[in-house]
Amino acid sequence: MTFNVLLQYLLPHRALSRVVYWATRWTFAPWKNWLIGTIVRNYQVNMAEAAQPDAMAYQHFNAFFTRKLRADARRADGDPASLLSPADGRISQAGPIVDGRIFQAKGQQYTATELLGGDEAAAAPYRNGSFVTVYLSPRDYHRVHMPLAGRLKETVHVPGRIFSVAPFAVEAIPRLFARNERLVCHFEGEHGPFVVVMVGAILVSSVATVWDGLVIPPYASAIRRKSFEGQNITLGRFAEMARFNMGSTVILLLPEGMATLDALQPQQAVQVGQRLGHR
Repeated sequence: MTFNVLLQYLLPHRALSRVVYWATRWTFAPWKNWLIGTIVRNYQVNMAEAAQPDAMAYQHFNAFFTRKLRADARRADGDPASLLSPADGRISQAGPIVDGRIFQAKGQQYTATELLGGDEAAAAPYRNGSFVTVYLSPRDYHRVHMPLAGRLKETVHVPGRIFSVAPFAVEAIPRLFARNERLVCHFEGEHGPFVVVMVGAILVSSVATVWDGLVIPPYASAIRRKSFEGQNITLGRFAEMARFNMGSTVILLLPEGMATLDALQPQQAVQVGQRLGHR
């Protein structure tokens, strides 16, 4: 076990995330400008894509981090049958779900049932389906968009650890995505159900959705399920659905036969709206 991996087990995840939650919302100009400037320089953030290109104009770091892009900065693939990337980032892994098991990295696997909070019935449609895992780094656009049109059925907030989701941790920590805190979003599409899972990570303070606002606050406890049946919350393909307050990972689950994935490779860069496969 490397020192970096050992630290993932030893660091006080919750305490650090609580500090980051408040620090990234501090409006003190010298602090927030230093923090924003450091990220822009070190990660070569392309501010020309942002609706507000002046990085120092944001009220605080989190406003910068969850910045809106210009309307023409991202476009959905023109084929209406395309499966779209839900996020900017890099492909961590993608491929078939084999007998309910999802490949993580280098021999690491976890189950769809674990990922969905232990709900075997909810995981059943994905037993031999397909998945795409997209990793977001600090330089990326941190709003999540719909890969397909769908009606929201249920969300499940699953508390847990908040290990780093950087490649070194994904390769070394067993069942990482099934252990980290996450928000599971169940949708019903034209051709069947699908799931978008927003996985938290160390220093990730919260997740907010367009339908519910702040869903994962800085303090988490038990699993929370919320049904949206009868509310007719329907989001179009490519529509914004949520945002990470700090970066992490998005996992898309599809049932067998819903879509054929393109030849996606680990570490392949993707953008919101880019084609990942087709129905």
